[in-house]
Amino acid sequence: MAKKEFKAESKRLLEMMINSIYSQKEIFLRELISNSSDAIDKIYYKALTDDSLTFNKDDYYIKIEADKNNRLLKISDTGIGMTKEELENNLGTIAKSGSLAFKNENELKDGHDIIGQFGVGFYSAFMVADVVTVISKALGSDVAYKWESTGADGYSIDPCEKETVGTEIFLKIKENTEDESYDEYLEEYRLKSIIKKYSDFIRYPIKMEVTGRRPKEGSENEFEDYKEEQVINSMVPIWRKNKSELTDVDYENFYQEKRYGFDKPLKHIHISVDGTVRYNAILFIPENIPFDYYSKEFEKGLELYSSGVLIMEKCADLLPDYFSFVKGMVDSEDLSLNISREILQQDKQLKFIAKNIKNKIKRELEGLLKNNREKYEVFFNSFGRQLKFGVYNDFGQDKDVLQDLLMFYSSKEKKLVTLDEYVSRMPEEQKYIYYATGESIERIEKLPQTELVADKGYEILYLTDDIDEFAIKMLMNYKEKEFKSVSSGDLGIEEENKDSADSEEKDNKELFDFMKEALAGKVKDVKVSKRLKSHPVCLTAEGELSIEMEKVLNMMPNNQNVKAEKVLEINVNHDVFQSLKNAFENDKDKLKLYTNLLYNQALLIEGLPIGDPVEFTNDICKVMV
Repeated sequence: MAKKEFKAESKRLLEMMINSIYSQKEIFLRELISNSSDAIDKIYYKALTDDSLTFNKDDYYIKIEADKNNRLLKISDTGIGMTKEELENNLGTIAKSGSLAFKNENELKDGHDIIGQFGVGFYSAFMVADVVTVISKALGSDVAYKWESTGADGYSIDPCEKETVGTEIFLKIKENTEDESYDEYLEEYRLKSIIKKYSDFIRYPIKMEVTGRRPKEGSENEFEDYKEEQVINSMVPIWRKNKSELTDVDYENFYQEKRYGFDKPLKHIHISVDGTVRYNAILFIPENIPFDYYSKEFEKGLELYSSGVLIMEKCADLLPDYFSFVKGMVDSEDLSLNISREILQQDKQLKFIAKNIKNKIKRELEGLLKNNREKYEVFFNSFGRQLKFGVYNDFGQDKDVLQDLLMFYSSKEKKLVTLDEYVSRMPEEQKYIYYATGESIERIEKLPQTELVADKGYEILYLTDDIDEFAIKMLMNYKEKEFKSVSSGDLGIEEENKDSADSEEKDNKELFDFMKEALAGKVKDVKVSKRLKSHPVCLTAEGELSIEMEKVLNMMPNNQNVKAEKVLEINVNHDVFQSLKNAFENDKDKLKLYTNLLYNQALLIEGLPIGDPVEFTNDICKVMV
């Protein structure tokens, strides 16, 4: 029969579909397998209403065969087949979907859903093939037909011989080029990996003849080559099974099979929703942090399936950044996909699913915190930093979602506590939630600034992550209790020392002014400390930028050399203060020496670098001499 032109479609349209629509060539196999699955589904649906038809699932399958010598890849199925007219309509008209028409004409039941929607997936075969041949015999027909095309130039349809009902697709695989290797689509291992990746949960068996080497039966030392037909796909996805049928081991095996991580998941979440938007999901909270979690290479997202077919490996839109550690998958029949089934045309359904998933993850974490504190602390030690970043990120818009999941080390409990636990223990007269920042718990415990708060018997939260104080500043308060750094200018508990401190401040104003001048802009002020008990000196900060935040910001690659407004506080009850007074009266050079030493001592306590280490060591030597 003479070659026909594609109906109402231009050569440019087919070229665009082949070269532009699909981001990866390997997707062609997913599309052809999905079409085969649809063809078997159509027999199943007809059997529901046609008493003359029986549907024995064992008789229906999809088969993949590769002939390297002739560069042929064959995809066959035992589905409903196509008549000449259907070949003409479905394959002769680009973007005409026989599956969609069947779906519109029939009421689909039993949780089945036709996969194909757009009628373009078939043409993805031309990404890897020079010639595509389709031999099909329709159910109830005595005649088979062969459809063949080399691409945009057109196609032919001719009668042919085929004994059984179903469809066979032959792809004449392209020769390799400098940029592309097409040989891989004839390799057994590669075909198996593509099937497992995209079509593992197609509901019918996908068969392949596989080869290998195994020990001979009854012998430990002798081996034999074998060739046998195997089913490659899993068929029944775990998420479509009843939760009551599944054990923790089943979920753990799924976690390992999907290579979500090398650890065991701390918790699994199985979601089945049958509402406005139907979807199933299995989510995992890992135990250990991935090695690349805080690198540019890490990609967040869940696997996204549509009717059991993988659409996206990493759908980032399904997870907020602060829950990016969650692994797993979502499968929905109700997604609006674009014609390449790779991305969504509209995101209304996706946003609905994402919102539900976010709320479910939060509830599960809250439950873990309440019912299995030990497991939650394992989780928080791995991913608590990400939750804190979520509080700080986007100007704190998600802080209310996350604040009850946060934990900090307690000076009293000597362990991690929640903000709710802290507030529930606060004495009635305590106005603020006090915190102290530092590189480690050990260093914070030695900070001079903690003395007054600790002496009052108040609990202090120890903030050791570089993100901690930024998150606390974004929270501002918790249950109407304001956060207060032990290094802030006003602790709200200095009343007892206020009068004596003000008196000392007034009596020694000239001394403090001299010390401030000696430090030449390194500090905003020098004044009497109302918080120090045993230590001679400390640094505090005025304004929003703390000393710890200064350190964090200046460690960043694009640091602006920002500086906190530091105040040098002097303990007037320490012996050192008498030495300062004596030097002020008798030896101003010695007072400058003492001032520099105290300032550098305060820097060291805070973990800040000394401006001139040589000068500092020389100053120590002068004191010793």
